[in-house]
Amino acid sequence: MNDSRQDRSDTQPRRGLSLFWRTFILMSLLILGSTVAWLQLFRTQEYEPRILRNAHQIATVVNLTRSALIHTDAIARVALLKDLADEEDVKLVIREPGDLIRPFGDSALETRLADALEERLGPGTVVASSVNQETGLWVGFQIERDSYWLQMDPERLRPMDNSTWLVWLGLAMALSMTGAALLARLINRPLKMLSLAASQVREGQFPARPLDEAVNPREIREVNIGFNRMSERLAKVEQERRLMLAGISHDLRTPLARLRLETELSVPDTTAQEAMAADIAQLDDIIDKFLDYARPDHTELTPVLLAAVVSRCITPFKSQSRMKIEVDLPEDLQVLADAVELSRVISNLLENARRYGQSPADGIAHVHIQARAEDGAVLMQLSDHGPGVPEQALQHLTKPFFRGDEARTSANGSGLGLAIVERAVQRMGGTFAVANQSGGGLKALMKFKLAQ
Repeated sequence: MNDSRQDRSDTQPRRGLSLFWRTFILMSLLILGSTVAWLQLFRTQEYEPRILRNAHQIATVVNLTRSALIHTDAIARVALLKDLADEEDVKLVIREPGDLIRPFGDSALETRLADALEERLGPGTVVASSVNQETGLWVGFQIERDSYWLQMDPERLRPMDNSTWLVWLGLAMALSMTGAALLARLINRPLKMLSLAASQVREGQFPARPLDEAVNPREIREVNIGFNRMSERLAKVEQERRLMLAGISHDLRTPLARLRLETELSVPDTTAQEAMAADIAQLDDIIDKFLDYARPDHTELTPVLLAAVVSRCITPFKSQSRMKIEVDLPEDLQVLADAVELSRVISNLLENARRYGQSPADGIAHVHIQARAEDGAVLMQLSDHGPGVPEQALQHLTKPFFRGDEARTSANGSGLGLAIVERAVQRMGGTFAVANQSGGGLKALMKFKLAQ
């Protein structure tokens, strides 16, 4: 039972991120880290030095303007001021003691730039962003006893604000994420197709259209080619298996029927006839077991009324004097299953209980069948009050050809009964387990999907 439970746990899907999302997230983190590193490198190695060079150029303009004012007479000075305003967008006004000043430096970088200007132009230099409520880049300097304001475009010195940085960063990230999603989809699409095809083969449904054998890259192409060849071979093996099963059913049952007829006609001893007929019936039953166990895995599931199936299955056993069956299940309970497969499951369990579940007290097999709906599933239990099975043998009961000890098994079966039951239940999307009862006997526990 532990082995079968381990097998079921291996087939259950594990929760987690798909390969597409793993690839997308890793590429996104790489792009984000690269973009931030590039922006920081640009800011420290290009943007800030460029702003500082602009500050030095502005200081040069102020020094040239101051020198020109010093070395020109009053008439030429008026023409110089007009040319500076018209050609260089530089305005020069007299600095008054009562001017309303707002210092330049809303950020750490702007403060550094203002300090660089003051250091370059000397003591008494004032850098402001507004004078008398008129915005601009104002540089205050002195010429002997006179003080002047030189007004310029503030964009020459003010760095790019944070909102602009965020806009460009968001745009770059959006384009990069879109590219990452397209690349992840392109990389993972062949793997998704391969995963879907593998799931179909696992369920016994071989893909009608093979995987693309011309896809890139070369590694995926080689995997697709290998998978297609494997799928073709498995489909051929499955077809040959079905043909072989049909041949076994036909070729073995025909001579067995003739042998039964010849036995009844040629053997005068009635006791010998019954013994030989019983052996032939047992051979026929063993053939049925092999065919049931080798049945294809794919099963069409439909809503099935559980009470009706159980009623049909217990009918052949009602005439058994050494078997009593008690049924406890709702009349309207429906399970999602295959009616034939479900009948085969219950019949095998009843036959197993008839053979090995006799109570040590009275020699009668007391069988109890019960079922209930719980959390979208149907829990079903079939139990007897026989000698049970040693604990070390429980996990092997559903293995093909395994027989328990002689206390429970008369060793005249094929050893496939519970293996057939487990395979049939799993084909219908359910689970199966066996366990000993606390009061003695064996119980079979099944879980099916509840039909809505």
